[in-house]
Amino acid sequence: MKPRQSSFWKVFGVPVVIALLSATGLFAALLGDGAWDSLSWLGLGIPALLGIYGLLKKT
Repeated sequence: MKPRQSSFWKVFGVPVVIALLSATGLFAALLGDGAWDSLSWLGLGIPALLGIYGLLKKT
């Protein structure tokens, strides 16, 4: 029986997207006001919501 091979993106795809969203949110928070504030809220809010969802999800 062959061991299953998992690709890099299957294992690290979602964490990379969460990291990019967080980095975008933090960078946008440093850049300015107005639209940058909205982008920072989205960039930091989505990973937070995903984390809360993961904690509350019933298995």
